[in-house]
Amino acid sequence: MTRVWQWNRPVTVREVLEDLQQERSIAYTTVMTVMDNLHQKGWVRREAEGRAYRYTAVSTRPAYSAALMNEAWSTSDNPAAALVAFFGMMSAEQREALRDAVRIVGHDGEVAAPEPREVPEEPEAGEEPEPGEQPEAGEGAKPGEAPEDPRPEEDSGERGTEPGR
Repeated sequence: MTRVWQWNRPVTVREVLEDLQQERSIAYTTVMTVMDNLHQKGWVRREAEGRAYRYTAVSTRPAYSAALMNEAWSTSDNPAAALVAFFGMMSAEQREALRDAVRIVGHDGEVAAPEPREVPEEPEAGEEPEPGEQPEAGEGAKPGEAPEDPRPEEDSGERGTEPGR
């Protein structure tokens, strides 16, 4: 599936075989069997082209990943605890991507256009910052303190829902 998703076009068994053979020795029949299994499972559709088939992914890799996550989450006997455990496994970059996705989807579940991230303009020397702007270090902040970060603090996930607590 990785090759089909990467190439994002209809592929033949021969094309996949030749690409895989650059990394390891593999038989044509092995690739053909895997592609047929993917077709039988509904992950790819195929169209005859001469004596061969061209295979196309039925969904994108992100859609497939989302379906897997939804399936795993919906089969949990405690979905909230499963989400807390999952979020606890995420890296800082993954948590930021999650925040971005929640902002895009919004609270009502409808997908909205992503909001551009604004970079505040620097006030000219001697000007006061506009209301809502963060003061520079030393301007409005106590000596030795950095200005306050306007982003919400990250949740450490410690709410007593971890196993053993």
